[in-house]
Amino acid sequence: MRRLFPVTDQTVTTGSGGRPLGAPDEGGGEGGGAPEDHEWSLDELADAYAYPAPGPGGPGPWLRANMVSTLDGAAQHDGRSQPISTATDMRIFGTLRGLADVVVVGAETVRLEGYRPARARAEFAERREAAGQGPAPAVAVVTASLDLDFSLPLFTSPLVPTLILTGAAAAPDRVAAAEKAGARVVIAGDGTGVEPDRAARALTELGHTRLLTEGGPRLLGQFVAAGVLDELCLTVSPMLAVGDAQRIAGGPSVAVPRRFALVSLLEEEGFLFSRYQRRDAG
Repeated sequence: MRRLFPVTDQTVTTGSGGRPLGAPDEGGGEGGGAPEDHEWSLDELADAYAYPAPGPGGPGPWLRANMVSTLDGAAQHDGRSQPISTATDMRIFGTLRGLADVVVVGAETVRLEGYRPARARAEFAERREAAGQGPAPAVAVVTASLDLDFSLPLFTSPLVPTLILTGAAAAPDRVAAAEKAGARVVIAGDGTGVEPDRAARALTELGHTRLLTEGGPRLLGQFVAAGVLDELCLTVSPMLAVGDAQRIAGGPSVAVPRRFALVSLLEEEGFLFSRYQRRDAG
């Protein structure tokens, strides 16, 4: 993997004339250098994807999304993201989980991807302890209907109790079933559904400020429309899927497209690993 942006002393080496290798020379040619290419350790990835430091007012919620897309905009193939992913993408996926307080995911994604509880990883134990975090992130499932199989390990045997984000008008029998299975039900809306801004506030009130959502597209679209998404970590897969797969975000359009700024870009074997932040975030 190599870093393409931002350009640092790790991405550009200097020739004998003091000019960065790879930069145009006086005759208009290229210097011939290339960004450093090596296998990144988990510590390097964790440093590269670290959450912003808390501001003067203390820690507030920071919501980042992690998604993958093909060149033609498909977020899935045959209903799953794995076929368009890569081993390095999964290392970044694990790193983002290792840094998060909570993973927020839609109920449909839980069903399609066969979600399991997040596990404790020794590689992140010291970092998480220093940040005052538990051994693993909680998983928070966003659902209006609570139409979930509560016999699955996500609910019966998580290291950290799974959270259910739902509305105040959710069916009482489904709420009772979730709580009986060991899940913690968190109300984040006045109706049956969840209001994205209230979801972020509710998780913050529970002490979860480093928020990570892994979709699906409908949930991500709701966060974008509500203006609460701070960061998008997007893997661009060098594949063409065609078909009718969803984009990374779906739902009603916004009045004005949300503007994000590129803050880092990594590359490996044609896969691009980008980080974009909301321009007024930070």
